[in-house]
Amino acid sequence: MVLFESALILITVAIVLLHLTRRLSIPYPTVLALAGVAVAALPGAPAIGIDPSLALALFIAPAVFDAAFDFPPRDVRRYWLPLLSLAAIAVVVTTVVVAGVGVFLAGMPLAAAVALGAIVAPPDAAAATAVLGRFSQLPRSTVTVLKGESLLNDAVALLIFSAAVGVTLHPASLGSLAPRLAVAAPGGLLLGYALGRLATWVMPLLYGRLSGAVASFVLAFGTWIVAERLELSSVLAMVACGMVVARYAPAHTPARDRIHVYSVWNTAVFLLNVLAFLLLGLQARAVVQRLAPDALDEALRFAGAVLVAVVVTRIAWVLLHNVVLRGLYRRRGKRGPSVAQGVLASWCGMRGLVTLATALALPAGFPQRDLIVLSALAVVLGTLVLQGLTLGPLIRLLRFPPDDSLAREVAQGRAALIDAGLARIADRRDDAAVRLRELYSAERAAALQGHRPRSTQPIDALKRETLIGKRARLAELRASGAIDDDVFHTLEHELDWADLAMAPPERFEMDEA
Repeated sequence: MVLFESALILITVAIVLLHLTRRLSIPYPTVLALAGVAVAALPGAPAIGIDPSLALALFIAPAVFDAAFDFPPRDVRRYWLPLLSLAAIAVVVTTVVVAGVGVFLAGMPLAAAVALGAIVAPPDAAAATAVLGRFSQLPRSTVTVLKGESLLNDAVALLIFSAAVGVTLHPASLGSLAPRLAVAAPGGLLLGYALGRLATWVMPLLYGRLSGAVASFVLAFGTWIVAERLELSSVLAMVACGMVVARYAPAHTPARDRIHVYSVWNTAVFLLNVLAFLLLGLQARAVVQRLAPDALDEALRFAGAVLVAVVVTRIAWVLLHNVVLRGLYRRRGKRGPSVAQGVLASWCGMRGLVTLATALALPAGFPQRDLIVLSALAVVLGTLVLQGLTLGPLIRLLRFPPDDSLAREVAQGRAALIDAGLARIADRRDDAAVRLRELYSAERAAALQGHRPRSTQPIDALKRETLIGKRARLAELRASGAIDDDVFHTLEHELDWADLAMAPPERFEMDEA
């Protein structure tokens, strides 16, 4: 009950703060991080632990599945070189640097220091995209690479983390480590692909039912658990499963089910973020309470050194990677990433949910666990506050030239869809078909000019005006007692769907937080 009360307080605080800061280009994980620490610092906050395996499954599985759903395999092929550099090599380099800091400054055992490095190595795209999404002029390639990096670097970091924890707890397993890692990655991808295809065959049986949304969570958590039981890469299994479902499911998913499931998933991922920040804040509070003042000062200095190492390593590696890529592209006669793109990518190193979850997943009794948890929280808070609050001003300072490729492709896609609709009624000559062709022709012209058709058509504006009158009359009928509440809700539901059908999509898009 105490955990529920603390979580409820954090959610309330987060709602208030998010409402106040959403227009300030501040990533919502930054607000959650500060609120989580503040709530954990309240008098009477409980000391609550969580099962290590549960922490990884509960927090990482749905977040990775959700991210994989939005990242197509073709982008992995298209940007394989920068993704390899940022999602794999950068994680290894950061892990090595942080492990060195742990060994030389804190005297950590090597495996424990490597675990710390793997915990703080992977950046989280959620914080960056919360800001990047507000700047339409940013190069699409940079945004795509950052999202892909955040998705794939989780797998690399968790492989290193699992190996380091396993060696620390079971030193005798060191000899079998390499063969297990060699099987874990491809095995996880194959398992995720198989479960994803199975899900696309089963899902149609659940359309139109609330159980469909629940089944999507069963798929996500089930894939993670099966991969764990088989000692395969759970993250890569989630990535493969999410990409497969995103590739094959939309073609036969009804609109109502898609809208419902997306809403449920967005809410669930947000709530899990809230809970993760709260739990890590509570654990950090317990660490601070256990340490003597001198030991606490030393621990905070070490955590600050880890934060500096993480930020500086990211900047140095990304800028070096940027220089090398420009040289490679120049030799091929292509245009490589600009200096401004490199600076932006180097500053998009905020840590978030994966760092929180892996820190919570450290088993009790792990060497210097308290110091690792405190350092992880320092890195999350430091990067979210330092980089999260300055990312928006940095983007404005870099003055990127507008990238309108997304708008152009969307306009061409809208026109192609309207052409397909017109082709379906090309042979009809009745009055209804004639009027519809006229309407679609006007929408096509608006689409090619970069407008959303429903934002520009007079008939849609008139429909929305009539809908206002219908809603007012419906409220009057209910207030006067002319209709019962069950009739009211039935008609209200019909008007809601009519509103969705005739309104431009932007009226119903939900912000991240």
